[in-house]
Amino acid sequence: MSESTPTARREFLKFLAASPYVAALGGVTAFLERGGLALAQNGRPLAEVIGSPAEALNVFDFEEAAHRKVNPGHWAYMASGVDDDATLRANRDGFKHIELRPRRLRDATKVDMRVELFGTTYSSPIFTCPTGGEKSFFPEGELAVARAAKAHGTLQVLSTMTSVAVEDVNKELGRPVWQQLYAPSSWDACRQLLQRVQNAGVSVIALTVDNTTGRNSETFLRTRPKDLSQCMTCHEGGAGPSMKERPMFNGINMTGVRAPNPAMDWAFADQIRQFWKGKFLIKGVDTREDTQLCIAHGIDGILVSNHGGRATETLRATIEALPEVVAEAGNRIPIFVDGGFRRGTDVFKALALGAKAVGIGRPFLWGLGAFGQAGVDRVIEIMQGELKLAMGNCGTRTVADITREYIATPDWKT
Repeated sequence: MSESTPTARREFLKFLAASPYVAALGGVTAFLERGGLALAQNGRPLAEVIGSPAEALNVFDFEEAAHRKVNPGHWAYMASGVDDDATLRANRDGFKHIELRPRRLRDATKVDMRVELFGTTYSSPIFTCPTGGEKSFFPEGELAVARAAKAHGTLQVLSTMTSVAVEDVNKELGRPVWQQLYAPSSWDACRQLLQRVQNAGVSVIALTVDNTTGRNSETFLRTRPKDLSQCMTCHEGGAGPSMKERPMFNGINMTGVRAPNPAMDWAFADQIRQFWKGKFLIKGVDTREDTQLCIAHGIDGILVSNHGGRATETLRATIEALPEVVAEAGNRIPIFVDGGFRRGTDVFKALALGAKAVGIGRPFLWGLGAFGQAGVDRVIEIMQGELKLAMGNCGTRTVADITREYIATPDWKT
């Protein structure tokens, strides 16, 4: 650590104390005993923070920069998982068990990352995941993300809990988003929400099914500052003013209505399938049994997800659950995945396991919180650049070329 003043050291210790990761390790003392002052996971000295997007060499570089700028309560909410954060860690650790098997002496002068998803071509298979209330991280929120996604030809998936209306986001993006759906417990409210989304030009929805009964966000609850004791209402659905104030529920009577809906079942999903004329994905499936049911109920695609480690504890990493879902689906419906993706090689591994496209969440929020649109722009640029390098070095010139033969995996239990 470079020479510093007592004031600077105090400020740095305050910064560590506010970190949910440090809290999970047992506090600042335990963190320092483990060598926390050496290097962060990005290889950059922990006390060294980038001052502009151009300085970032990888997406991890944005994490500390965002931490310094984002409201501590909002930061803790986004960064933490549930219980002991085991699922959160598993999502990252899962990639360690997969190795690349490159093929040599193949012309890689032209690498094409483009993919076609439900009739629309995107510049790469990397998309931005739905994350609620993005104005919590930067004043322009989802609009800044939309402009960055537009610049890169990237798919943007919008949360039901967005802080900006879908119509406004579509305008900035220049095309319709895919809309994530927290289905309200009232069918009438759900129908009105779907109609609004359809009227906005959206043709793809993704129903979230992996967090219908709430969660135990211990790390967040331990670290949120007391002056933000109501912060949870910024992010959690449920009856009350916080729900009514969400832009997507404007004009819909939400009195007594819950979203997500703990009573949601396949009969409710069938109602959505019957009403919705576009493509219908289920987000949060990670078993062969539920994959079978998705196909039986006419679902158009699956997003393998565990809510970024923020819903159920001790789950498998999504990268480890992915092969089971892909194998059961065969070529009948496309499979997407999110959860812990930070490197282009992570994306490559998911594509090799059969994913059609891969979502990123926290990385673009780090970029947003640190530098707004410019930060998101650089995060997408880095991730796409790393994927392109991995594709070229493995001898795969198109996304379609990336198959199981390009990776080595352990004998996972499925």
